[in-house]
Amino acid sequence: MAGNTHNSLLGLDLQELTALMLERGEPSYRANQVFQSIYRQRLNHVDAISTLPQSLRQELAEKYSIGQPSIEQKFQSSDGTVRYLMQLADGETIEAVWMPEGDGGEAGDGSDAAFETEDPNWKRATICISSQVGCAVDCKFCLTALLKVRRNLSPGEIVGQVCAVLNDQGANPPNDRVNLVFMGMGEPFLNYDNFIKSVRLLVDGVGIPELRMTVSTAGIVPRIYDFGQEAVRPKLAISLNASNDDLRTDLMPINRKWDTEKLLAAAREFPLRNREKLTFEYVLLKDVNDSVSHARELAELIRGIRAKVNLIALNPGPEIGFEIPEAGQVQRFKQILIDAGIPAFVRRPRGRDIYAACGQLKRTVELVSLQTTS
Repeated sequence: MAGNTHNSLLGLDLQELTALMLERGEPSYRANQVFQSIYRQRLNHVDAISTLPQSLRQELAEKYSIGQPSIEQKFQSSDGTVRYLMQLADGETIEAVWMPEGDGGEAGDGSDAAFETEDPNWKRATICISSQVGCAVDCKFCLTALLKVRRNLSPGEIVGQVCAVLNDQGANPPNDRVNLVFMGMGEPFLNYDNFIKSVRLLVDGVGIPELRMTVSTAGIVPRIYDFGQEAVRPKLAISLNASNDDLRTDLMPINRKWDTEKLLAAAREFPLRNREKLTFEYVLLKDVNDSVSHARELAELIRGIRAKVNLIALNPGPEIGFEIPEAGQVQRFKQILIDAGIPAFVRRPRGRDIYAACGQLKRTVELVSLQTTS
């Protein structure tokens, strides 16, 4: 399934743009001019590509648009997080999130460390982007799951979220330190080819290094093996959320297809780069998966894998039948993992008050407590 993107330049790589120019009798270097204009400069109108002759701009504008999604609404959190509601060419809507000063990770978890400069003019932020309209995975603690899946996003629609947010925030990678997390709406590995192409365009075009990107999967095991063979790939996070197979099946029905044993086998075989760690994400649900025994069981489950654990206290929402665990219980869970030799960090919630935190994206337009800033 795809959106109305047949006339969009955004999503075309340099080879495809070269073919487009040659078809029109233009020299091949025109393709690089267009590529730089739509990805590095992030222009959103063909007639703004000033490096092209006016006649070519007019010709292209008659048949093509650049195709960034439009920002329909912005919601501002008290912590600086911004949730974007974006509309695509076919009228579908998705959400992306801008988190200034990192992704809400606990100090020391590596999520926003080792900036190359202390220049106060540099922006430091994480953008969380979507890969599908809705989601098919049906995790029981996630608001996005309530939408079900409507369609995959094209590479241009994925990259377009980043371009639109960067433009709105006035950020310019690689000069600005911008991290990307494919943790918004959707399961990226169920839209694998489009996701991978978007990664290449973000690296080669927009200028965001692959090691500043992280993709989260609920456990599409065959694609984990495929992903490990990619020449250009983000870091990998696996959404685990349970310490045993029965509990994971209750919380994540996808476990019936690829159970914990198969998922952990893929994790153990994943080809990590030098100094790289796999990330396991674990959403803590009060009196469901947050006990001392669960923590000990989790430590045994992942023992021997070069990995860290990001603990996320549930971000609540309407129609979600779980509760937030006590802060002391979260810390106890974390300490048990650390005592077992497993690096563990508690993700601070970002944008919870505007439904922008992990598991809360639901194309929400009206929420009682929100202030629309657009």
